[in-house]
Amino acid sequence: MQSILLFIDKVSTWIGQAFSFCIVVLTLHVSWEVFSRYALGAPRAWAFDFMIMMYGTLFMMAGAYTLSKNAHVRGDVLYGFFRPRTQATLDLTLYIVFFIPGVFALTYAGYYYAADSWAIRETSNITYEGPPYYPFKTVIPLAGAILLAQGIVEIIRCVICLKQGEWPSRQVDVEEVDVDKLKEELHVKDEDIQKLDQYVVHKEPNR
Repeated sequence: MQSILLFIDKVSTWIGQAFSFCIVVLTLHVSWEVFSRYALGAPRAWAFDFMIMMYGTLFMMAGAYTLSKNAHVRGDVLYGFFRPRTQATLDLTLYIVFFIPGVFALTYAGYYYAADSWAIRETSNITYEGPPYYPFKTVIPLAGAILLAQGIVEIIRCVICLKQGEWPSRQVDVEEVDVDKLKEELHVKDEDIQKLDQYVVHKEPNR
């Protein structure tokens, strides 16, 4: 079971990392549009539409990746003090009551939303030469389905935690720097940092 959960984590991670390059494309596009508009005097009417679609695609396709890393924003003022079984009970309840119905509705409605867009070959009506919207709207049910699959994995993790009393492992990816762990690895103490600060302060007036 654990190997299956980690495999789906890997898929969500791969998808999230692949679509993260939308940031690069979006950055280059915005930079060129600013240069084209102010330096060349040749703005493109469809540039704003493209920005919306790229950012929306990035935002939606990163959902499952973020969930696989347990990195979504949560009000964990009290959550962090709970025992693993209590955390799992709370998470399981929220997944069943809110997450599954909401994401299923997103995927179901998004499918027909995208299908209607494809049927009429919908284009943006913001500008006169608006780009096609139907490829972008296809992302909605696709992202919903991937997020739903990752949500099922998280539900299984909650059940495992309720049985074993501890959370099962996750697929490891880029993580924030643990300052305390870094100090331990480098054999640096708080006293050493304070002494260094004092040394720097004493040296600065002599410059």
